[in-house]
Amino acid sequence: MDLEHLRDILNLVSESDVSEVELEEDDFRIVVRKAPPPPVTQTWGVAPSSPAPAPSPPSGMAPPAEAAPPAEAPSTGEEVRAPIVGTFYEAPSPDSPPFVSVGDTVKKGDVLCIIEAMKLMNEIEAETSGTIRKVLVSNATPVEYDQPLFIIDPA
Repeated sequence: MDLEHLRDILNLVSESDVSEVELEEDDFRIVVRKAPPPPVTQTWGVAPSSPAPAPSPPSGMAPPAEAAPPAEAPSTGEEVRAPIVGTFYEAPSPDSPPFVSVGDTVKKGDVLCIIEAMKLMNEIEAETSGTIRKVLVSNATPVEYDQPLFIIDPA
């Protein structure tokens, strides 16, 4: 049996629902077993985040005379944060349109993006209904746990 014939057999097994093939030819014998496929996608619900309370100054100290103005106005929308570390994808495949774009209306449970972690594609769903105000991550970039991904203005 030549290498090309063996490649054809392996390709046929990998592309079919057959889990095991045994071939015998003259003095050559091969058994090909296919392991069951691992789950491809997992769905993660992303809980809306709440800001942490500001620490109070020690009792013996006076509060600062003037606080510096914030660099950016506080967000009034709900942040969608990464539930895992991985690679952010805005679409199911490179040639597909993004799941959501700025201005799109989403419902609770709609898929917003995919985060790939350890070769598993994890769908990230909206935990609230509303309008996408901002996409905070670029396609195919790494994200950290709890990193903000989107801002949704609640409906």
